[in-house]
Amino acid sequence: MEVIIRPLLEADLEAADRVMRLAFGTFLRLPDPLAFMGDADFAYTRWRADPAAAFCAEAGGAVVGSVFVGNWGSVGFFGPLTIHPDHWDSGVAQLLLRRVMECFEQWGTRHMGLYTFATSLKHLALYRKFGFWPRFLTMSMEKGVADGAAAARGAVAHTAAPGAASWTKFSDMALEGRGEMLNRCRALTGRVFEGLDVGVEIRSVAEQRLGETVLLWTSGELTGLAVCHCGAGTEAGSGVCYIKFAVVELGAASQSAVTSEGKFRRLLMACEELAAQRGLAKMTGGVNTARQEAWTAMLESGWRGTMAGVVMQRPNQPGYNRAGVFLIDDWR
Repeated sequence: MEVIIRPLLEADLEAADRVMRLAFGTFLRLPDPLAFMGDADFAYTRWRADPAAAFCAEAGGAVVGSVFVGNWGSVGFFGPLTIHPDHWDSGVAQLLLRRVMECFEQWGTRHMGLYTFATSLKHLALYRKFGFWPRFLTMSMEKGVADGAAAARGAVAHTAAPGAASWTKFSDMALEGRGEMLNRCRALTGRVFEGLDVGVEIRSVAEQRLGETVLLWTSGELTGLAVCHCGAGTEAGSGVCYIKFAVVELGAASQSAVTSEGKFRRLLMACEELAAQRGLAKMTGGVNTARQEAWTAMLESGWRGTMAGVVMQRPNQPGYNRAGVFLIDDWR
């Protein structure tokens, strides 16, 4: 049967979402494959974030696969890439991957990657065909949210005492000031890895009301940020705060002796305070184990691993997955 690769349209989302759940649920051998992810959502949220970066495979007039591509400036990743089980091992995934690589070329992406099952030789072999190399494991992590006493601290504005770390919300900013704040966020992430820009994630969370972007301040300077999905209908699911991306600056700010580790721990606390304010019970997020200090800080802060996957990267270089970088993401 002829397979057509084309842009994923809004009218395709229900079918794409069903195929994604069926594919993962079947691979994981769930009793009800379509129950995979519960009321969390990837398809609708990622399509709305950038409709031009989502593609589907069509066969016989039906959607049989899809893929979503993320543009983080100099960094790009893709996923989930899912194929209907009836079309596994038929070459459909490779057709979608060719379109992904064309997308990266059009964007001028310098560092590309994906997250996959560490124990699946089939997945590892597929992505190796396209130049991706497995590197360090990425740990999916979770932590219970402490009840609400800490939440009140999250209301503290960044006018706190000199040297103190505090946080604010991107959504609290006036619309006319958000462009400048996005520039400041891009400058912060760019100092961690040249060209890294998660503005698409910050805008998506704000525009779709998926959660919140936490802004960490130290001595009046922006020193960290965390993009959080909160609750049902987001990438988190009911009762969950999912940290899709979080980072603090490298080294000390010009007016502060607070270490990157200290800022990172404070950013984790801020995310927990946000979750408590929202009445959420659990926090989740991923950390690559090459970021050894960040992983250690999360473990010492009460986070625990729930699943290990592997990040594959092209070229075969660390990117920002290296020691000394305090960053949360998992490229799921």
